[in-house]
Amino acid sequence: MKKIVLVFILLTTAMASAQKNIYENLRFDELTDDHEILAIVPFIAHLELKKAVDRSELSVLAEKEGYAVQNALETYFSKRKKRKKFNVDFQNIMNTNAILAQNNIDYDNIDTYTTQELCRILDVDGIISGNLNLNILLSKGVPTDFSILDYFSGNANYGRIGVKISDGDTGKLLWKYENEISKKTGKNTTELIDKMMKTASRKFPYDREKRRNRN
Repeated sequence: MKKIVLVFILLTTAMASAQKNIYENLRFDELTDDHEILAIVPFIAHLELKKAVDRSELSVLAEKEGYAVQNALETYFSKRKKRKKFNVDFQNIMNTNAILAQNNIDYDNIDTYTTQELCRILDVDGIISGNLNLNILLSKGVPTDFSILDYFSGNANYGRIGVKISDGDTGKLLWKYENEISKKTGKNTTELIDKMMKTASRKFPYDREKRRNRN
């Protein structure tokens, strides 16, 4: 019984924390009034693995994690697009990455371009991007065994993720959500993104129905 109560407290705390970790620009409606399509770009990953690897291998692994999140986000939005009426579309990531490559933009230098530059090159109205800080390879999956003590020992904490949406015309930050990565957030990249975005869905700014109710 004590364990059940403790788990409930942890979950309630996590949900409250998630809402605090969401930022939305006060001028969101004004800045996005003419938005029609967004591009999801590879995330920038920073790895601090427990297993020692050389710098070149670490760079390759970080790139893989960044593209895995890009793919997982596209999967999430594609599924939700069929059920909900977002007031924007999302550019196919294969097209996004192909256009970037044609303009000599890759994982290693994409962060040197401004939001306005990327939007102009990709011909989109906004960019979905973000950062990962990991001590495991999330794309390969995380341990699925559960122990309540893991949350107090720190063994359940694998890093942090931040997802943000930026406006193509002004470059301003429109929306951002940050979340810790742990055993309870999912066993792999796809599950992490799915659970994380579901938690943030009540605050996702491009949901047409929610915007209508709010206004």
